Amino acid sequence: MAPTASRPASPQPPRPDTLAALLKAMNPDADAVHRHLWLIALFDWIRGLGPATEYAPARVAALLDAVEASPETTVRLQVWWRTLIDSVDGTTLLSDYGFASRNAFVTELIERLHYKLLPTSPETSDASELFALVLPSESDAQWLAALPGPTLERLVRLLSAPASGADVSTAPALTYWQNTVLEAITFCTAQVRAAGFSPEIRLRMSTPALETSPFHTLASDFDAVRDAWLAQQAGQETPDDVARAVQHFRAQLDACRLAAASVYTHLDAHGISVDLVFRLRQLRERVLRIRALLDCLLGEPAHLHTAQLFSHLASVSQDQRSVLALFSNSTSLLAAKVAERSSETGEHYITRTRSEYRTMLGQAAGGGALTAVTTFLKFAVMALGLSAFWYGFWSGVVYAASFVVIQLLHFTLATKQPAMTAPAMAAKLKDFSDASALKDFVDEVTHLVRSQVAAVLGNVAVVFPAAVLLSVVIHLLSGRPMIDAKEAAYVFHSLTLLGPSLLFAAFTGVLLFASSILAGWTENWFVLHRLDSAIRYNPAVTRRLGTARADRWAHFMRHNISGFASNISLGFMLGLLPAIFGFLGLGLEVRHVTLSAGQLGAACASLGWEVLRSPALWWAMASVPFIGALNLGVSFYLAFNVALRAHSVSGLGRVRIRRAVLERLRQEPMSFFWPARDEP
Repeated sequence: MAPTASRPASPQPPRPDTLAALLKAMNPDADAVHRHLWLIALFDWIRGLGPATEYAPARVAALLDAVEASPETTVRLQVWWRTLIDSVDGTTLLSDYGFASRNAFVTELIERLHYKLLPTSPETSDASELFALVLPSESDAQWLAALPGPTLERLVRLLSAPASGADVSTAPALTYWQNTVLEAITFCTAQVRAAGFSPEIRLRMSTPALETSPFHTLASDFDAVRDAWLAQQAGQETPDDVARAVQHFRAQLDACRLAAASVYTHLDAHGISVDLVFRLRQLRERVLRIRALLDCLLGEPAHLHTAQLFSHLASVSQDQRSVLALFSNSTSLLAAKVAERSSETGEHYITRTRSEYRTMLGQAAGGGALTAVTTFLKFAVMALGLSAFWYGFWSGVVYAASFVVIQLLHFTLATKQPAMTAPAMAAKLKDFSDASALKDFVDEVTHLVRSQVAAVLGNVAVVFPAAVLLSVVIHLLSGRPMIDAKEAAYVFHSLTLLGPSLLFAAFTGVLLFASSILAGWTENWFVLHRLDSAIRYNPAVTRRLGTARADRWAHFMRHNISGFASNISLGFMLGLLPAIFGFLGLGLEVRHVTLSAGQLGAACASLGWEVLRSPALWWAMASVPFIGALNLGVSFYLAFNVALRAHSVSGLGRVRIRRAVLERLRQEPMSFFWPARDEP
């Protein structure tokens, strides 16, 4: 039997010799860097070697016992502490720590890699840098939050120091910590006002928010809080006066947050700027920081709110050094940018009635017929014997041109659906707290699956015979089939279920998702910069095109820009990426269900009826439904997750969604494949 890990019944006792040595080494007259080194060593001792959440509170209590047992040590620690806080600016830690100055992914990535790969010097006067050095562990936030109230009270009595500055004459009992909190709130308030007054946010606010403009009085409202609180400390104001001032200031903070939130309505209609979303999130976080600082100043008991604030700052410290957190935040911003635009595009891919279902079958059949021509052009490019790059490039041109023609003729390519329809579905999850909203979402899932079934059936059922027929026509006209026997054998070999086709099909699903992201980004860029309005009204454009033609072009581009971006990017990715990966030695290829079915049709026409006896044909045929499932499934999964992130759907919400869909599948399985009846 394997031995089980044992855990101590009580917190690990501190080592007195180490603590005594630390206290002996404390020198208030040391230079700044050695004071910081001693502080880092002290917190290393507090953290210990075991689980910090269990042992650190006991070690803090042991430290306080040792200090309070010696009056000389107490005085020396208080002098040391006063020297430390006079040499660093704690206001920046409270007001600015955790807030990026700008939305620059590459700059942030380099800075975080710098923190991970290069050592940081403790020779600093920046309290934020010192804080990150002193509390570098993931467990720091937990043990800070776990400190008991009596221990925090002892820390307050030991480390409280009188303030210095203009407010001391007004409130002689003001402490350094209280003065620092007041200054931090002042700085945060100024940042919130500056963000609210920036033209990027101000010009996009709703009219009522702009008229009330809570940002104008925010500074004076906090000045009223500050003056009332300082007067109360001097015995000149009552607690009720302070409470009224604080209540009004909190109300103004909420009004500022709501005014900034009204910008999102403008973004939905006029395009989303990643930088603007970043600014709005920063404004919201600063409002929350102000509320936390107010609790540290006015809350009861204040020391518990202070411990919670430092615990939060320790968590922020981890996020600031985490590359994964940076990618998570950046993808969240990107999701907010593209999901809404893709949701608009994806609506027309979802069928809800039998008539729409039949229309989708017809559109998919047209897409399958045109894909047969694409298959012929692909083999024609292959016959030219070009180098790998130019073969990939011209294959991309063929794919892109074919997909654009399918779009302009209002036909459908099955694999383009999932990445576009997933955001449209997730857009219905903005509020699914009640059962009816969740039921409506499950209805959309069934509509989507039916639409995809119709599109795949229409594509594959037509592209295969159309490719066979086209090959026969080419054979009659030129005396040779579309491809020869050697190329047909290669088609069977490349598509066989026994090979890596399923891996390549999943990779193609990733490309389909990537094309939808590019489509959403391009449409958002087009809308954000109001290019349709520029085409319609710009004098230089209207002089060249005429008013009527400019209006038609603007309407055409507004409704097709997303499709152009998606189809052209997908075509070139399908053509070029296999050549690029081949150059890198990765050997990744693409497997697109409609194109694969067309290639099988051309191969069968080349070999004749005898091919029905070949096991290679049936292994290749068997892979087609799996290729289609992976194309659809992977692209939908990735797009749906981006949309969920954009709409901030929690893990619990995702569990509810999954259970509801499985319940519908169990009760009404056929609803996922055929509409019951036409709805009015």
